[in-house]
Amino acid sequence: MAVNSPLPVAADLKPVNGIEIGFAQAGIKKPNRKDLLVMKLAEGATVSGVFTLNRFCAAPVQISKANLAAVKAGGQPIRALVVNTGNANAGTGEQGLANANATCAEVAKLMNLEPQQVLPFSTGVILEQLPIQKIIDGLPAAVSNLKADNWFNAAEAIMTTDTQPKAASRTLLIGGHEVTMTGISKGAGMIKPNMATMLGYLAIDAKVAQPVLDELVKHAADHSFNSITIDGDTSTNDSFIVMATGTGGLSIDSASGADYEALKEAVTDISRNLAQQIIRDGEGATKFMTITVDGGRDVQECRKIAYAIAHSPLVKTAFFASDPNLGRILAAVGYAGVDDLDVSKLDLYLDDVWVAKSGGRNPDYKEEDGQRVMKQSEITTRVTLGRGDATATVWTCDLSHDYVSINADYRS
Repeated sequence: MAVNSPLPVAADLKPVNGIEIGFAQAGIKKPNRKDLLVMKLAEGATVSGVFTLNRFCAAPVQISKANLAAVKAGGQPIRALVVNTGNANAGTGEQGLANANATCAEVAKLMNLEPQQVLPFSTGVILEQLPIQKIIDGLPAAVSNLKADNWFNAAEAIMTTDTQPKAASRTLLIGGHEVTMTGISKGAGMIKPNMATMLGYLAIDAKVAQPVLDELVKHAADHSFNSITIDGDTSTNDSFIVMATGTGGLSIDSASGADYEALKEAVTDISRNLAQQIIRDGEGATKFMTITVDGGRDVQECRKIAYAIAHSPLVKTAFFASDPNLGRILAAVGYAGVDDLDVSKLDLYLDDVWVAKSGGRNPDYKEEDGQRVMKQSEITTRVTLGRGDATATVWTCDLSHDYVSINADYRS
């Protein structure tokens, strides 16, 4: 069960004018489960995305990046997305590319589009060829039930080892115009910054110029999906896509001004919510952990130290056991790669408990206070470096016995 993350309510997920969603049960890996998703965008929509930095990126990632690049070069706009679960189509060579292209071609045929106007996405087992005929056979059903209010079904259709769907909606006023945004995400393991085994899709009904949307999606990703880690493994398929349908009253054509700043804040906030839902549903997770490093010279070194703590199996297992063996955190800070760090200025806190002072154990620290915090389901660890004004925050979870069991039996 996800850590303090209630199941989304279908009625709370607001339709976004200009996008329709359809799903099907194609039997890609298991029968009788939603595993194929199609999204149809209105004419005039703009689309932007960020993708995994894994050099072994999957065939659909390669094609999606190429199709988005073609739009910027003057090609036809993106009008549809297609997602399958159960198979990652990664490590599949030329045949994998052919299968991803065939999926785009079939969607295009059913929607009267060009294949280059379709973005494909896959998630699941790596190093196995996509069962392309199952997908082609399932697409008519997905297209036939395209609806504006299918967001909850969409969230279920992209799940793999997730224990529950992940979704969020917002409605707000910007510049006197009502703006609606709804998004879904998936992911539970193989999660690390620079994207992870995660997919995220966010639709907004504002009209956003392509260069502005490109900047907006990068900012939102850096402060959400690129600030989470479960196990330190960067996947081959990760993608975060923002779609501005252009059907609402708000129009943004510059990455400056009050309206843009308000939209950027809102998009980042809902993206952070979707990203944190992934961490709360981490494979075997029992605790949600916020790692903040402040007092740094720059954000880069703060993030480097925060990730060292968040990735450490020793730290994560200590939190799982509620064992205040907090020297493990100091050790992670020390090996994070900030070579000129003066540890004599470092302070460490667990929530309100001051654990380490000036690089050593706080004389007033009591282990029972540390254990009290570590027994909580939500914990904040804060490291103060004492060398500047920069800060960074990442989110992670503990590492339990169940994580090993889930990943030992992933393909069954």
